[in-house]
Amino acid sequence: MKRRKKLRLLAKAFKSAGADKILSGYLAFFFAAAIPIWLIEPSVKTYGDSLWFCFAAATTTGFGDFTAVTVVGRIITVVLSIYSIGAVAIFTAVITGFFMDLAKLKKNESVRAFMDDLEHLPELSREELQAISDRVREFDKNNGKPNK
Repeated sequence: MKRRKKLRLLAKAFKSAGADKILSGYLAFFFAAAIPIWLIEPSVKTYGDSLWFCFAAATTTGFGDFTAVTVVGRIITVVLSIYSIGAVAIFTAVITGFFMDLAKLKKNESVRAFMDDLEHLPELSREELQAISDRVREFDKNNGKPNK
């Protein structure tokens, strides 16, 4: 399957799962959360530092260059961390589902090709018939899983 088609399928998977809205909401919250952190935390001097702080909180890395010391800053940090964990879980689930769908598509294409061969048995050469027979034996050996 071509790369562009895979990317379109992945985008479609994100959209159908509503993950595109979650990502948009998450990014809006991430950048908005940086503003009060910048304004109320004494160790955070610039908006860029605030974004760095939010990144460290979102990834639960906690580099330690900046720490929230105010109650509001800590609450925002906790909410951002929880939101980030949830967003990562959703994205992971969508991507896993995408790869599962991709595997099903490949399997269906293989089955379709095999069925097409079966429909045209009288037209196939002896070598093609032997190849089909070999594929069936291999399929049977693999307990019903198609060979790669």
